[in-house]
Amino acid sequence: MKSKNSNSLPADMYLFDSPKTLQNPLLQHRENASHLHPSTPGKAKMERNNHFGDVQSRSYNFFFVLCVSLFILMAGAYMLRGENSSVEKKFRDVRETENAIPEMWRSQAWQKSVRQSCHVKRDDGFVVLVTGAAGFVGSHVAKALKKRGDGVVGLDNFNNYYDPSLKRARQSLLDKAGVFVIEGDINDAILLKELFDMIPFTHVMHLAAQAGVRYALENPGSYVHSNIAGLVTLLEQCRKANPQPAFVWASSSSVYGLNTKVPFAESDRTDQPASLYAATKKAGEEFVHTYNHIYGLSITGLRFFTVYGPYGRPDMAYFSFTQNILAGKPITIYQGAGKADLARDFTFIDDIVKGCVASLDTAEKSTGTGGKKRGPAQLRTFNLGNTSPVTVPTLVSILEKHLKVKAKKNFVKMPRNGDVPFTHANVTLARNELGYNPTTDLTSGLKKFVKWYQTYYEVATS
Repeated sequence: MKSKNSNSLPADMYLFDSPKTLQNPLLQHRENASHLHPSTPGKAKMERNNHFGDVQSRSYNFFFVLCVSLFILMAGAYMLRGENSSVEKKFRDVRETENAIPEMWRSQAWQKSVRQSCHVKRDDGFVVLVTGAAGFVGSHVAKALKKRGDGVVGLDNFNNYYDPSLKRARQSLLDKAGVFVIEGDINDAILLKELFDMIPFTHVMHLAAQAGVRYALENPGSYVHSNIAGLVTLLEQCRKANPQPAFVWASSSSVYGLNTKVPFAESDRTDQPASLYAATKKAGEEFVHTYNHIYGLSITGLRFFTVYGPYGRPDMAYFSFTQNILAGKPITIYQGAGKADLARDFTFIDDIVKGCVASLDTAEKSTGTGGKKRGPAQLRTFNLGNTSPVTVPTLVSILEKHLKVKAKKNFVKMPRNGDVPFTHANVTLARNELGYNPTTDLTSGLKKFVKWYQTYYEVATS
């Protein structure tokens, strides 16, 4: 067995969104004491909590999230104080290049690449800025939009949370499809202004974010930088634009947190985040609500449920399991209370792309002009999942079948790290309003992933 990439994932990867990556030695995890939730998919009952009460009010939720946001911001500020802080360096690098890079942005070659990428080839086509375009979901969405004739330009900072070479590979695919990906940070207001002055975007598909539940324990400041500060910087540019674009963005199923009612519906409580990552996404939902209310931005939030597929993220379980099984290394499978199997609502990337595109197609125009609201604007939130949770042991057995290799399994208790025992999406709202209808089951989806993996990494098959 051989690989294009000499790096390999360690054997004791976390189950979901592990902080260990292919290249970054700083992302070593620390397992903490076990903290379990005695619930299993399909069998959980709503637990009443007298402290919170049965009736929730919007003011309480907003106050809760505001407190969480302030806590995260203070934690982030603390993280950013050190001279050697990587997050501080990111901010400093952006600021230091503000005076140097604009000349490149204003060059004829750069502007030509942007304009060509934004060229529309279908009647009533969109002009879309896709942030996180070199990411897993972003690259697939950008390619789908370009394929149908929309104008698309991407933006990505190519950070090293996981192997950047995979992001470059996605960028190469987009380049061949005619999508230009700008290397830049969503916190760079000067770059965003330059883009919006040059291109009258009809839509923004905001998919850039710091992902991963467990990495937040190591570097909370990076989540503040991307998921809160970056979101606000982008919203600020959108509200100042004339015309204002419709704004579609990726929230997360993680916002359901410790909610035990299943399946998760958009109307369920989201004021009990189990991780810092989830808290930043919940805070993001409150920020977009405010920008919708004050400035008339048309906003659609999408709560993704465990997306998987070709060109996926190496820190996800199905990806690391595949690599370790083929390498003959043991895999770690976490369990809940009473050795209950954990489960996820695994959603294939093609189904997610359809939901994203449908969100753009059904998004109404913003009602603001140059930051001034002219009337009520559309505000929506949708679950995008597969509706069929699958246990992790079942996931492993499917991979064994496709890989034709038996896994070496280690079963351990789930640590206290912000993860949850199960996820299960109710997609009724997305089905009714978007025509969203996931069609790929886990067996079929993993077969496509394994085929891609073996080709991309040049895995020798017997």
